[in-house]
Amino acid sequence: MAKNKAGKRGCDPTPVSLPNDASAEQLARLAWAVAHPARVRIVRLLINREACVCGEIVAELPLAQSTVSQHLKILKESGMIQGEIDGPTVCYCINGEKLNALKKLIAAL
Repeated sequence: MAKNKAGKRGCDPTPVSLPNDASAEQLARLAWAVAHPARVRIVRLLINREACVCGEIVAELPLAQSTVSQHLKILKESGMIQGEIDGPTVCYCINGEKLNALKKLIAAL
């Protein structure tokens, strides 16, 4: 923080210009996908597993099946996870490319 005339720290009145950053939208979309503790837990679970059936995810969380399904839908829409239909179940896995993109975007903040 800059010091004012009295020597106290205060806001810098210099105008700020933000550059046009195309990655801001991508960061916002991926960050929103993991902006809930349940979704963070799902991502961590999938990072540590090759694949995971939805029922196994539900068993790991203190949430209703329908709530877990909503969280999985949000993660899938963001591209953070991928789901493959395997008969009557859906097998989910982490999308390594999206996870690495999120890591790089956060590191660049």
